[in-house]
Amino acid sequence: MSYPIRDVGGVSTGPSEGVASILDTLRVGTVMLDGKGKILLWNPMTEEILGWRADQVVGCLIQDFLDDGYGEGELRRRDTLRNEGRWRGKLRILHSAGHRVPVEGRVSLLHDRQNRPVILANIVETSRIRAVEHDLAALDALFESSPLGIAVFDNDKRFVRVNEALARLNQLGAEEHVGRSVHDVLPPWMAEEVSTVQSTVLETGEPVVDVVMPAPDGPGSRSVSYSRLTTEKGEVLGVSTVIMDITERREALEKIEAARERLALLDDVGVGLADRFDVTAISQALASALVPRLADYAGVMLIGAAAHGGDLPDIEMLTGTPLFQLGVAARDEGPTVNRMLRVGQDVPFLADSFFGRTLASGVPHVASSPRELLAATYPGDPKMQAALDLSVHSMMAVPLRARGVVLGLLVVSRAEGREPFGRDDIALAMELADRAGVSLDNARLYARERAGALMLQRSLLPQKVPEPPGVHVAYRYVPGSSGTEVGGDWFDVIPLAGGRVAFVVGDVMGHGLHAAVTMGRIRTAVRTLAGLDLPPDELLRRINDLADDFVQSSDDPLVATCVYAVYDPSTRRCSLAKAGHPPPLLLTETPGGGWEAHTLELPSGAPLGVGGVPFESYDLEVVEGSVLILYTDGLIESRGEDISIGIDRLCRMLSGGPVRRDPGTPESIEEACDSVIDDLEGRTASQPDDDVALLMAKLGGLPQGSAASWTFPSESYAVRRAREVVRRTLHEWGLDALEDTTVLLVSELVTNSMRYAHGPIGVRMVRGSSLLLEVSDPLPDPPRERSAMPDDEGGRGIRLVAREARRWGTRHGPMGKTVWFEIALP
Repeated sequence: MSYPIRDVGGVSTGPSEGVASILDTLRVGTVMLDGKGKILLWNPMTEEILGWRADQVVGCLIQDFLDDGYGEGELRRRDTLRNEGRWRGKLRILHSAGHRVPVEGRVSLLHDRQNRPVILANIVETSRIRAVEHDLAALDALFESSPLGIAVFDNDKRFVRVNEALARLNQLGAEEHVGRSVHDVLPPWMAEEVSTVQSTVLETGEPVVDVVMPAPDGPGSRSVSYSRLTTEKGEVLGVSTVIMDITERREALEKIEAARERLALLDDVGVGLADRFDVTAISQALASALVPRLADYAGVMLIGAAAHGGDLPDIEMLTGTPLFQLGVAARDEGPTVNRMLRVGQDVPFLADSFFGRTLASGVPHVASSPRELLAATYPGDPKMQAALDLSVHSMMAVPLRARGVVLGLLVVSRAEGREPFGRDDIALAMELADRAGVSLDNARLYARERAGALMLQRSLLPQKVPEPPGVHVAYRYVPGSSGTEVGGDWFDVIPLAGGRVAFVVGDVMGHGLHAAVTMGRIRTAVRTLAGLDLPPDELLRRINDLADDFVQSSDDPLVATCVYAVYDPSTRRCSLAKAGHPPPLLLTETPGGGWEAHTLELPSGAPLGVGGVPFESYDLEVVEGSVLILYTDGLIESRGEDISIGIDRLCRMLSGGPVRRDPGTPESIEEACDSVIDDLEGRTASQPDDDVALLMAKLGGLPQGSAASWTFPSESYAVRRAREVVRRTLHEWGLDALEDTTVLLVSELVTNSMRYAHGPIGVRMVRGSSLLLEVSDPLPDPPRERSAMPDDEGGRGIRLVAREARRWGTRHGPMGKTVWFEIALP
């Protein structure tokens, strides 16, 4: 490459004045002297360097401007010129501003046509030439010592200079590059791409940085950067390139990325399995996480005990026991994949097979040939033939272990297009299998414990629900999903005296065996207190007083909700009270033949065990055929949703008409229960998170003429009148066989009321599943059974009632007390 030479004697001999040159950077001044040192020529560049104009110095002696004048230095220069014809060295020349300018000079002794001596001197500022020398030295050092490959190309994209590092990369000597293009050095497929990049850089001036390209002579990678070379004034000189071998760096990055992916896979599997408590769900989650990140096909196979929550057998008993495939994942779909992987299929195998050895030894095995694949289970297994049909070339079986016991196998496969399993893959699969094994064993134990708790809870729930006359009952109990422990939800239907019936639904806070046992205790207490015929608010108060007796320790206080309702079919009156429980619903038939559900706004009351809030009863008279709906919060609660939204949703659904049949038939509320549970399971993906207890009761009345009542003043004839009306009613009902006993007992109770109450006496008869007689008076104190002496005139009435009646009792009302007794129908 040549550089244009500019002014010599003020005459341009190169390209146009606008073209940049290295001489513009160095600023070379030219001075011509005669033999005596008189200045003959002083060119414009010298004027720029020293500040003196030519007309100021021409004719003057050069010694007048030198730092040493006519001294010893001048003599040495003269001697050197005479002897050698040239001299080079450093000078300090006076500037027009008065300071000295250090320059380097090149002086030549010439002779004109008359053979007279003429001295031609070129001077360059020392500071500028040193800068150029430093730049050139740095460039040479960079080319020679840089581990990076460096090359410079001219405008024709031919090599101008190449360092040894690039020569080694291209396996060609540095001198052999010069004058050649990349088409002469690189393979054609790479040369074309490189040449295109060079042309783009030359044309646009935009550098191309860190382009990763494969090595031309085999495996490896290179990072290539290109930039355009220009002068200060924009003249394009060519293009440079820097090439770095990044094979090791990329291999290290690939190893780091592979390690990161392995850690990410381990983390994802750990998170995916942590919140699952079902063996099948864990198996499927594990298989899905491994495809396609680790393998093309994955299957999780467990022994029967692990799959169904049983006790784990000894290792010797695993031989010949088929595995159950509970989780599968595949990159493709189709009948061949289904032959190899199918959820629920049995996987038989021989003891000395690929699977059998893995189960027995607990050591992972890798099959990497068709012969090994066909020997994975037993000869002729269609699943293994399907694997070969899918181009599977590498299969790994890893034991799923927990507490030293093998639960099953994790089997992963790679098909054509992927590398076989290596050591890192085996180590990763073992870590994954160990984590999954612990989760599977926890799920197995949880399933077994949950089954026991659920069995206990179901045994504590009503085994048979009675249906008194005039009432039809439907109920559902749905345990929560396997992600939660069994809860403390419960319900009960309790027959009361006189055909009345109590409905109760409750929820003990918490889960597990403790909640189930506490639920059983509360239910027993409610049934016991219900036999005392207490009003709903009084019953809840007494249950709350017993709260400390229901818990195992004072550090674990009772918190439970409950709603208790009593319905009398003869009067169609219903009395309810609740303790912190969701409000009951009442479903009534509209005049247009549809149904409308609304909440019963009962006084809330505090949950049982909390205290501080009194319980209050709410009384209402219901329309015949109305449906009372009691439920626990699992039916209406959803995460992130207010409970009122769930209640409104339930009301809207019931109002939509799930009861399609005659309101008097029990099938209608059975259909309503099914509709409500189906809707719940549809919203919660087949099973709710929390337990659900649902109780629906169609509230009707007794048949016409099944009840009669009278009121008598507290006079002596009241006993006689009571006998007459009771006798006549029994005759009308066809119960003459009960006349003697019934009339006798009524006489005793009316006599007691007349003697002690001194107020109106009420008598009521109800014919249902038994014959009920009630005698009411204003006296609040209940009668007491006592032993009468032989000479006592009274004191035998209550004992007589207790002996002759099937059962009897006393209940309190707003106006006094009621003594009742029942006699079995003939």
